[in-house]
Parts: sequence; structure tokens; C-alpha cells
Amino acid sequence: MSDRVVIITGAAKGIGLACARRFFEDGYCVVMADQDEMSGMRAAEDIDPAMRRAVYVDCDVADKLAVHNLMATTLNHFGRVDILINNAGIALPGGILDLSPEDFDRVLGVNLRGAFLVSKAVSEFMVEEIENREDRSRLTDRPYAIINMSSINDRVAIPDYLAYTVSKGGLQQMTKAMALELAPYGIRVNAIGPGSVKTDMLAGVVGDEKAMAKIYARTPLGRVAQSDEIAGVAAFLASEDASYITGETIYVDGGRMALNYTMPVKESGA
Repeated sequence: MSDRVVIITGAAKGIGLACARRFFEDGYCVVMADQDEMSGMRAAEDIDPAMRRAVYVDCDVADKLAVHNLMATTLNHFGRVDILINNAGIALPGGILDLSPEDFDRVLGVNLRGAFLVSKAVSEFMVEEIENREDRSRLTDRPYAIINMSSINDRVAIPDYLAYTVSKGGLQQMTKAMALELAPYGIRVNAIGPGSVKTDMLAGVVGDEKAMAKIYARTPLGRVAQSDEIAGVAAFLASEDASYITGETIYVDGGRMALNYTMPVKESGA
């Protein structure tokens, strides 16, 4: 069992929960941050009934005080943090003609400001730990990593989800800027850009045959991803196998970003 510690935001469901399970299985101590207290507590107890290596923390990532409490709870339980996965995110519909300023601010508050606040708190801890080392000649001896959960929409746009698209574009640039600033400390910063994933965000269209046909038509692999597949990429980026990767976004999209046309739709039952 490792003594490494990971903080995962938006960990009560979906990709965040899949990441929590994967990192726990890999031997990490897991701090699961979310605002869905009932689902979060249930998930933490399910992952670790003894509650020794998995804890839930109620946290609004857009609130500075809540993020301070998240860090305090993490250090109180485990004494350190080695990996951060900024997964908390929301998507509200609306384009430039009908999106309210309040909804725009709400989406960017969670998706971009939240990632900034948690990354700032975690990276300050990491840098202080590194600067206090007597021997800094081998920064990879205790690797640190920050992983931002972005989207293919940091590159391609959805007109009626303007705020979400903007937030993911900003997150991609923040990933690059953070990677450059933290590289001298050996702290790696990368992002994951999922395509269509079977989560609550996709639940509204799963039963819509026409909507799903569009998703399949733009996805060369012809299916949606499972949350576990995204968690596997996060585990890779946190590992020593990714020790020379920083400032990058890995798109886990079934080939969608490589596509410049739609795929033919298969006949039902084919």
C-alpha cells in the first residue's frame, strides 16, 4: 500500500467516483470532495468501509473558505497531498443570445475558478514541501501531479453550451500556464479531454435514439466511454510512467478529435 494521497473534486458520482475507486485500488489515500453530501458519504463508505483511507469532504470549490477547509481536512487526516484531480464541473445550457450572466458566472465559478482555487492551495503545499527538502537533486523521488478534467470542448465548441465551452478552453490554457510555472519544482500538470462518457451529464440523451445516433456518427469507435476508462488515464498521468509529460491534454474521445467527417450510422440490429 502506498502512502500517497490524492484529492479528487466532484468525486461523488461519475468520472470523479471512478477515479476515487481506481486510486484507492492502486493504494492511495483518497479525499473525495463534492457538494452532494449524501452521495459522497455513501461512496466513501462503499470504497472504504473502515474510513481509514477514503474520506468525504463537503466542498464548494468556487468558495475560498471551503477550499481552505478541504486542505485542512486532508492534512489533518493524511498529513500531505501528492495528486490533485480537478474534476468538479457543471454544464448549464444557453448561448450568447439567451445565457444569463448569472449562469455564465456560475459555470465559470465551478469549472474554472474552482480549479484555480484548489490548484493554488495544493500547489502551494507541494512547493513548500519541495523547498524544505535538504536534497532537491532528485525531484522525481516523490512525484507530484495535478490533473485537470477538461473536455474535447476545450478545442471544439457547442454553441448552446457557451459557458461550459469557455470554461474548458480556459482550463486548457491554465493547465499549460501552471505546467510551465511548476516545472522547475518537478510538479507535472496535465489535462484529460473526454469525449462522450456514460455519466449523469449524458443521461438526458441516452434514451434518445436520434441524439445517440449523432454521437455514434461523430465517434469512430462507435460507442461512448465508461468512466473507468477516463480514470485509467488519470492513473497513468499520476504515475511515474508519465514522468516526462507535462502541459499536455490527452483526449479520450474514441477518435472524435481526429475526425473531419461523420461516420455512417449502423442500421439497428446490424
